[in-house]
Amino acid sequence: MRLLTFLAFLLFPISAQAACEGVDLRPQLPEETRTKLQSAVAQIAYPEGNHWIARKGDTVLHIIGTLHSYDPRMEDVIDRLSPELSKADAFYFEVTQHDMDAFEKTMANDLSAVMITSGPTLIDLMAEDDWDALSAALAQRGIPGWMAAKMRPWFLTMMLSIPPCMIEDPNSTYGMDARLNDLAVEKGIPQHSLERIEDLMAMFDSYPLEKQVESLVRLSGAMQGNADQLATMANAYLEEKHAEIIQLARLQGLEQSGLSPEAFDAEWKNFEQQLLVQRNANWMAQILDIRDQTVVIAVGAGHLSDDYGLLNQLEQAGYVLTRAEF
Repeated sequence: MRLLTFLAFLLFPISAQAACEGVDLRPQLPEETRTKLQSAVAQIAYPEGNHWIARKGDTVLHIIGTLHSYDPRMEDVIDRLSPELSKADAFYFEVTQHDMDAFEKTMANDLSAVMITSGPTLIDLMAEDDWDALSAALAQRGIPGWMAAKMRPWFLTMMLSIPPCMIEDPNSTYGMDARLNDLAVEKGIPQHSLERIEDLMAMFDSYPLEKQVESLVRLSGAMQGNADQLATMANAYLEEKHAEIIQLARLQGLEQSGLSPEAFDAEWKNFEQQLLVQRNANWMAQILDIRDQTVVIAVGAGHLSDDYGLLNQLEQAGYVLTRAEF
């Protein structure tokens, strides 16, 4: 997610390296995995489409699914979208760049949002072998062990999902949402945040530290991102197959975790509840208050599909949805 990549740039030294170079994993999938993936996607509401228009009376919502990481092919997408989106009365993002900048100033003086400031560190709470494996993976992402030991588990779980090459690439955060931010600034269109960073962090940190550590240990092997996964996600995104991205991550996560299907599903549902379901519900409370305007809602593409997705919730709220050019 955009916030975690932002924090990586804020907290750790960044060196200019070549951009991530990986291969799309989907053509290499075993037939059994491909069948499971297709079956899972077929059961999901609104599995495709990165640009939908939701209409209700005089309210028009352009729902844009974004990818937070850089891909040069997005230039053509912005060129196609700009004429229509430039007519909007407002843009809504997960968090605006203005609010990101304000949070950066706060973080410069107080790291307690992501750091354990009292009590036992992760070294004290984890088995030695688990800590050694985790610290090695984090070192690849520029996080030294002494610092990682004092970081909140939810934060480290998400840091593991960022490929090391992204953290080394200074252009990695210039994704679709950043480009849409530039469009809004260029056209002088007001921008609004759908959530506060502080509230988001409080939600992630709502579980006891010991439970967070347990989940971190259980999922650390499954959550580690790499260049091939990033390339796969980018290709699927530009094909507008956002549900496929999530379901492939779920299938690969189960395989890499070493957990039983029951244990992994429990962890996955908890992850999904926090990162997608609860946040979507919070955003919808704001989105449904928008009246008699044409606005752009630009959020991660993973928030669009499924029963809890924004598209299905808008349909249930009486909006007429039409897939549009992307």
